[in-house]
Amino acid sequence: MPRDEFVAVWHEADQDGADFLGHEVADWYLSAVVQTCRWMAATPLRTALCGGLIRSPVTMRSCRARPELIEAECRAALQGSEQFSTDVAARPGWCEGVQATFRWAWLRQGPSPIELRLT
Repeated sequence: MPRDEFVAVWHEADQDGADFLGHEVADWYLSAVVQTCRWMAATPLRTALCGGLIRSPVTMRSCRARPELIEAECRAALQGSEQFSTDVAARPGWCEGVQATFRWAWLRQGPSPIELRLT
């Protein structure tokens, strides 16, 4: 996956109202794309109160993404919604956003999880 393309998709999803860190969520699908990208990039979480690791998008474990963990999360995501933690499985579009992002970014199968706007 070319880094520029990965970052562009992540940025676009984040700009489209996908903020889920204590704010109103406009779209759970986009939030899932953002969290999956953020976790795979091993970007630390920064808030006004603290920092730390972003949680994995399927199991919600607080762990740094490494290839073997990304592979395990990807497999779990693609096995179906029953693999997701109950907190996130109830968010409309979350499972689909995570699955689409893993297919595109990790497995390199299928289209980008979102359509990029041309500027």
